[in-house]
Amino acid sequence: MKGLTKLEKQWVLYDVGNSAFVMLCTTIIPIYFKNIATAEGISLADSTAYLSYALSVCTILVALMGPVFGTLADTKGYKKPMFATFFVIGVVGCLSLAIPKEWLAFLVVLVIAKTTYSMSLIFYDSMLADVTVDERMDMVSSHGYAWGYIGSCIPFIACLLLILFAEKLGISGVTATMISFGITGIWWFAVTIPLLKNYNQKHWVEVKGSPVKESFSRLKKVLFKINKDKKVLYFLGAFFFYIDGVYTIIDLATSYGKDVGIDDTHLLLALLLTQIVAFPCSLLFGKFSARFKSEKLIKVCILGYLGIALFALQLDRAWEFWFLAVCVAVFQGAIQALSRSYFARIIPKENSSEYFGFYDIFGKGAAFMGTMLMGISTQLSGSSRTGVGMLAVMFIIGFFLFGKTEKISRSAA
Repeated sequence: MKGLTKLEKQWVLYDVGNSAFVMLCTTIIPIYFKNIATAEGISLADSTAYLSYALSVCTILVALMGPVFGTLADTKGYKKPMFATFFVIGVVGCLSLAIPKEWLAFLVVLVIAKTTYSMSLIFYDSMLADVTVDERMDMVSSHGYAWGYIGSCIPFIACLLLILFAEKLGISGVTATMISFGITGIWWFAVTIPLLKNYNQKHWVEVKGSPVKESFSRLKKVLFKINKDKKVLYFLGAFFFYIDGVYTIIDLATSYGKDVGIDDTHLLLALLLTQIVAFPCSLLFGKFSARFKSEKLIKVCILGYLGIALFALQLDRAWEFWFLAVCVAVFQGAIQALSRSYFARIIPKENSSEYFGFYDIFGKGAAFMGTMLMGISTQLSGSSRTGVGMLAVMFIIGFFLFGKTEKISRSAA
């Protein structure tokens, strides 16, 4: 983390913590869930669909709560405690995944953990405007994703070794997985403590009356502002479509790989490789942002993901999954980091949480469409490939709308 201030490093550490939970959700949890569901007589296609629906519920909840809580968090003194509340509930949810033994109960706990994790990101992302300056946002944001990828490997490797060598350790694979939930939750909590201790809100909105009543009033004003600001509006539209594909791939890659016959060990090791390769690639794109406009880099990432979706349509061998994992690693951190910092630059700093509430609707909330389409198309066709084809269409639409954003930027300059 050379070149970062103390506060910037502490902000980056939350990416290190929550990325461990994301890694758990995209690797071990789908396999664990599908094994539970299979043991209860649920088919592979149906278990993929049920997991997709659960993830869709998460995004709906975030879409409903995000703008309201995001607006409230812009009130002076509110952002830090609101961040802490959702973060702690998310950690407790992660630890509690070890409790359910039945597939439906497991999904309920997963929805709680993943929803509160996503809500914490609304406040965390908006903190970027408080911890650094505009000129450093691309670099700091890229460091967040980069160190998040490599840092998440530490608890994941511990969990992976525990699961792979469970029999030699004298425990079952189920017990090893349950312990993994504990390892991840403790890691997430521990690395976030420095940010909780030292973060202070620098940009806020003064409220004279009731903060809750004022937040709804400001929410209406922000909606009006976004509707008038074509640059923000087109970006959010583009973001909705292209990040939909990104998050759906992150959430369901393991489940899809299992459906097409890739064994559990190859799935876990390939996704570990994704985290390792994503680390230097995220930093590299952060450096590229100093030489090239972030708009150009985002478009490159969208096209990269379009190629990934098209390649995945014919995937049926282990080496192809490994190749795809590396390709995803090249663009995964970059497209998220550059989108986050680009949005932070084009919005008013004092209303950052309000705007990031909508950013999360169009971001995490967008995955509702991707996961829902994946679930419905998989059940109707009996194959996950149909859903992957739908994701390719999302990237094409996102690329087109982002081109509109780029044109507005050029005309404004």
